[in-house]
Amino acid sequence: MWLAIFFGASVLVALTPGANNLLGMHHAVHHGPAKAVTALLGRLAAFAVMITAVVAGLGPVLAASHLALTIIKWAGVAYLVYLAIRALTSTPTAESPVGRGHPLRKEFLVAISNPKAVLIFTAFLPQFVDPSRGPIPLQLAVLGVVYLAAELLAGTAYVTIGAVIRKAGLTGRAKAHLDRATGAVLLGMAGALATSKV
Repeated sequence: MWLAIFFGASVLVALTPGANNLLGMHHAVHHGPAKAVTALLGRLAAFAVMITAVVAGLGPVLAASHLALTIIKWAGVAYLVYLAIRALTSTPTAESPVGRGHPLRKEFLVAISNPKAVLIFTAFLPQFVDPSRGPIPLQLAVLGVVYLAAELLAGTAYVTIGAVIRKAGLTGRAKAHLDRATGAVLLGMAGALATSKV
């Protein structure tokens, strides 16, 4: 029962609009749903690294380190600005600047440089741990796997939205407008992250 409750809560957290979900939708538009779903593995790999750190007991240390979170934060800001600029300078006939390169790598870099993700795994997961259920590291590992399943489900939902948009058969100019809109949103996310207290 507790895992079902945790899964439901995790799906709600994972469905929250963010840079990774935006990228998943964007990759589906430019590369197709199959490649976009495959790219989700990059996001899951980044989160798996964070979960492993939490299971190893490093999560609270990292969460308490202002320097570490600040470095992660500004790395995330810089990468989001980089992607935003490439999207905003797109042309009607060019391949998507955000889409160029390997989508899986982009998903990984955006996820691993998100300090809020670190806080999710160091503050959200432990709330569902109960010492009476067994070893805490094992519980954290199980919760981590369940969260990854929720993240995959949520990411697939955004990819599906992108697939529907792709099926509409957008022209090159329409895709360029979509790139600029994506760039504007990414820039806004970078600004929100830069001004956050994380």
